[in-house]
Amino acid sequence: MNKKALIAAAGVLAAAGAGAAGVAVMKKNKFCPKCYVKRKMDNYKARRELPAERYNNGAGLTPIMGWSSWNAFREKIDENLIREIAAAMKDAGLVDAGYVYLNLDDCWHSSMRDENGRLQGDLTNFPSGIPQLVRDVNAMGMKLGLYSSNGTLTCEDLPASLGHEEIDARTLAEWGVEFFKYDFCHNVPLPTAAPEIEKITIGKAGSGDVSTFYAKDAGLGGMARIMPDEKLPSGEYITGLNADGGFAEFTNVEVPETGDYVLTIGLKKSGEKDKYVEILVNGQETYHTTVPGTKTWSATGRHQVVVGLKQGVNTIRLYNPIANRIDSAAKQYTNMGLELKKATARVAQETGQPEKPIVFSICEWGFRKPWLWGPKAGNMWRTTGDICAKWESILAIYERTVRLNKYAGPGGFNDPDMLEVGNGNLTYDENRAHFTLWCMMAAPLVLGNDIRKLRAPDGTIDRNDRVLQIITNRDMIAVDQDPLGIQCARIRTNGLRDVLVKPLAGDSVAVCFFNKSSKPVTMTESMKRITGRMEVRLSESEYYQVFDLWDKTISTIGDSLSVEVPAHGVRAFRISKLGAR
Repeated sequence: MNKKALIAAAGVLAAAGAGAAGVAVMKKNKFCPKCYVKRKMDNYKARRELPAERYNNGAGLTPIMGWSSWNAFREKIDENLIREIAAAMKDAGLVDAGYVYLNLDDCWHSSMRDENGRLQGDLTNFPSGIPQLVRDVNAMGMKLGLYSSNGTLTCEDLPASLGHEEIDARTLAEWGVEFFKYDFCHNVPLPTAAPEIEKITIGKAGSGDVSTFYAKDAGLGGMARIMPDEKLPSGEYITGLNADGGFAEFTNVEVPETGDYVLTIGLKKSGEKDKYVEILVNGQETYHTTVPGTKTWSATGRHQVVVGLKQGVNTIRLYNPIANRIDSAAKQYTNMGLELKKATARVAQETGQPEKPIVFSICEWGFRKPWLWGPKAGNMWRTTGDICAKWESILAIYERTVRLNKYAGPGGFNDPDMLEVGNGNLTYDENRAHFTLWCMMAAPLVLGNDIRKLRAPDGTIDRNDRVLQIITNRDMIAVDQDPLGIQCARIRTNGLRDVLVKPLAGDSVAVCFFNKSSKPVTMTESMKRITGRMEVRLSESEYYQVFDLWDKTISTIGDSLSVEVPAHGVRAFRISKLGAR
């Protein structure tokens, strides 16, 4: 529900209460339209703030570094190719430089799940099986990553994980996978509508004994209210749980022993569209379920969920927190992230081996503002649609991502998509700028080029290859991997020229001058403006030491830094107090 909708809701609620029946319903439920709208406005504002809790799975504390199959090979991958790429990465020194994630994108798997409902590698392209590939990649000092989609199918129409979150997370954990990209193709949004509830019953599976709680037994909040219906056995039902609008809470659910119980929601049938409800037990455990749309051949229906209850009195709250598509995506991605954490913990417990956390990559394309909820849901989140090896694409993605610096931090980073260094017809300066900007933005450094092309005709690695020299610039990589995990801030721009500042550990700062224009320019920035940034730890001084991150030269400056910047290019520096590095 957006701001305009909330304002409109006030009018609707007032109109609903204008009649005698409306007034009676609101009095019965102690419902205050003005209070409701105020609460919703507060929630609306809160959703735009950075989540207080972060994903915290112990992985991805700095942006990941690795390689992905999609940009160079798309759907044409097999295990021989992956082994060749792995060997080339090892030989080229990329693994030693930090590129340890070897990620298989779409089309690694078969169109068939196995007899146990599990994903499996393509039966002919990956004949050795994914677990063996994981072991082989691990033996080379790398970690294997896999891909699925938060939908009914992947983007290439293969089996995906929506509705299979638990079993797919368990499969990845058992295989030893350490990266998981979760795309957004064929997504089915969660409904904003909630079921209308006549009653709930609680009982043990296999037992005919149940306890029944009717609408009148519930405490109601928000827009929730009780309405009469003579077609129902009890004569009334709870409505108004739609779109984060209200809740119904049963506080006197008593059971004789701790264990799993069947909660049956007695439905008032209302329409053929699916509905969604969450069940919060004792303020701790949340269960979520989609109620299929109903035919109205009869007035009532039922929907069952197994919930865990404690001995004695329990509290059960029913509600639908999904107010819009942003809520839907956040809920679905958060759910998969939780399943991944549970799966790796369980596998470690069962095997007695150290836990191998899975870096969770949210690939929602930035449509539903994942930077607002991504820090709580995963380790990295895509800020835009797919990148391509064109300067215009790189520039557009940079413009979107550079503004999101406040959302990045250790364990959770904005993801402007894979690197295109070495692909297409990008110039040397454009490739270098692309790599530098991603490092300044504390972005994951995931290569997308054909690593085998780094080999000379005799099979050895060509150390003079300019692409290899760019992607193995250890000083630039150190800026990306800085333990503070701070994304750069753009402190100056005129549309064609930007100045970026990235605080670094050790009381130093990285500064990047970015020229977007097609002509070389001279750019100047004052040190007072740089050191005056609140997040910058470098204090003001009379002189500074400046290390050129590309040319590797060291110089001394006073109150300003002035440089020549090539067309579509950058100049990048690490600045510290004189005598430090």
